[in-house]
Amino acid sequence: MTDVNPKTHKLIVVSGPSGAGRSTAINVLEDLGFEAIDNLPLSLIARLTEGELPRPLAIGVDVRNRNFSTSGVLDLMAALHRRRDIDPQLLFLDASEDTLVRRYSETRRRHPLAPDEPAIRGIRREADLLAPLRAQAECLLDTSDLSPHELKARLTEWFGEEGSALFGVSLQSFSYKRGAPKGLDMTFDCRFLKNPYWEPSLRDFTGRDAAVGDHIRTDPRAAAFLDKVCDLMLMLLPAFRDEGKSHLSVGFGCTGGQHRSVYVTEQVALALADKGWRVSKRHRELDRAQGDTRPSGGS
Repeated sequence: MTDVNPKTHKLIVVSGPSGAGRSTAINVLEDLGFEAIDNLPLSLIARLTEGELPRPLAIGVDVRNRNFSTSGVLDLMAALHRRRDIDPQLLFLDASEDTLVRRYSETRRRHPLAPDEPAIRGIRREADLLAPLRAQAECLLDTSDLSPHELKARLTEWFGEEGSALFGVSLQSFSYKRGAPKGLDMTFDCRFLKNPYWEPSLRDFTGRDAAVGDHIRTDPRAAAFLDKVCDLMLMLLPAFRDEGKSHLSVGFGCTGGQHRSVYVTEQVALALADKGWRVSKRHRELDRAQGDTRPSGGS
């Protein structure tokens, strides 16, 4: 039976730590034809979305919003996803701690969570506070190495008139100890790869660290596995897109979700992005750790 009320009204909730580019993103989306509203009290957002949206809507949300809470934002997103007429997405702009410290130093602004303390303290408090939003974001964009011009180009590619129809790929690493995430379309098991956990000097690092990647690449199967996964993805993605699917969710699992699955997720994301695909990524166990990435067992 055909859905008589398809999700045709796009709504993007833009969030992220202070200094990561959220205000710039809101301005870019406004230039792209979105009705842009920033720092609206959470209690008013649900009321704002009542009825039919006259045009695409972008709403900026961060710790400065009145009545802000991560649970409130997640409840809002859940309610929007239940709407049959709205296509909601949470866009989370992130940046490395060093980048945020540098940006605050350059602008000499006070951090909203540390007005009378060094900015680094506010940055770390905010990272802990926003971790649940980062973990649930449909679109995650690291702006550490992006200029404002490059950020605009990336958002235009994703959400411009042509980009609004782009096929999206989300990649996620996870630990089999906690079970596979719900909603995955495809899963790859990375537990056969050489495990950095058993190398004491690498145990507390993650698959994002170069030393861990170097260790995994000493496994003669690693390069072939990555090549075959990427070749398979590049063959399947156009087919899924042509069938009318707007999004594909792919998981990569290992024992602890810290080393092998993270490394593979990062490498596949780079390969797909290099081919022009719109890619977001999430590392479930690293996000849950919120700064303590020491695993409880082999990964």
